[in-house]
Amino acid sequence: MKAPYLITKEEVLKIYKPVNPKAHKGIQGHAVIIAGSYGKIGAAVLASKSCLKTGCGLVTTFVPKCGYQILQISIPEVMVVTDENANFITNIHLPLIPQAIGFGPGIGLELATQKALFEFLRVNKVPLVLDADALNIISENISWLELVPEDTILTPHPKELERLIGKWNSESEKFQKTISFSEKYKVIVVMKGAPTFIINRTSVYENTTGNAALATAGSGDTLTGILTSLLAQGYEPKYASKLGVYLHGLTADLALPKTGHESFTASTIIKYLGKAFLELDNLSI
Repeated sequence: MKAPYLITKEEVLKIYKPVNPKAHKGIQGHAVIIAGSYGKIGAAVLASKSCLKTGCGLVTTFVPKCGYQILQISIPEVMVVTDENANFITNIHLPLIPQAIGFGPGIGLELATQKALFEFLRVNKVPLVLDADALNIISENISWLELVPEDTILTPHPKELERLIGKWNSESEKFQKTISFSEKYKVIVVMKGAPTFIINRTSVYENTTGNAALATAGSGDTLTGILTSLLAQGYEPKYASKLGVYLHGLTADLALPKTGHESFTASTIIKYLGKAFLELDNLSI
């Protein structure tokens, strides 16, 4: 395999579009986050909050009924739609067609949730990010990937990647298998790790931001929110994935001197997103 392309500051500044001074929420994109189950509504909160804080004009979150109050209290800026089931997702009905959807954080593996994911994939045409349990469900039903829009972004951590592509015996085999997988299903794979790589067909990109502080619960949920937000704002998937992982990593680089590794949490990523954007704004002047 040839050396990966580096996702550097220079590369990201070519992609980044500063906000139009005349922008209003109606042109900043409407994203939907489908996430959460009983005991894992925090995943929906983290993904929704990071989606908003990445510049999306409107965010609607679809959760089981048990998440309604939690979402409304913890993120007043987010609109909430609930499943008829109390504890997990069984039937996805959205009152709008958004610009992008993030699906998977904390949804669990209930049979009814698996069916709901299949029914959703069958009819959805909206740009999509698939993460966490959505990937675990798909790894058992791999042909469902033929239903997803071209350039859907998948964000597996190493174990989820193994479930999708099978075991590997070396780093080079892992990359070869992921490249073949990306080509076959026409998807973009964000291989979360240290460092994070993006596989887009035969092109491999290595992120240059981030540190060990990101190895914390909920870190991936925030990345799902960031990527969904960028898609909703009109970034093409190939650019949203690069800008998203760069910003996600940059929050950890900016926060580390203040927090240290140990007390950095997924909420710290959200807190530092503004500073990460300011870094880009200062550089793009």
